Amino acid sequence: MNWYDKIRHPMYTSTILLFLSMPLILGSLFSFIIFLIYPVITVKRIKNEEEVLEKDLEGYREYKKRVKYRLIPFVW
Repeated sequence: MNWYDKIRHPMYTSTILLFLSMPLILGSLFSFIIFLIYPVITVKRIKNEEEVLEKDLEGYREYKKRVKYRLIPFVW
């Protein structure tokens, strides 16, 4: 299975899951706070990145039409 056929940014999804696992494994409040902040930063980065890709990468608009979700399948 190719994740890029389901979501446009599977690497960001993976890092969010990694940041979620840290407070669960470590039991650390500090890690949990970082986890709460990281998705906000990631969403802003994705929006900026997609603007650049759409402008500078041929075929990206078609890819966006074909792959509906950015980060989480059936959500966003």
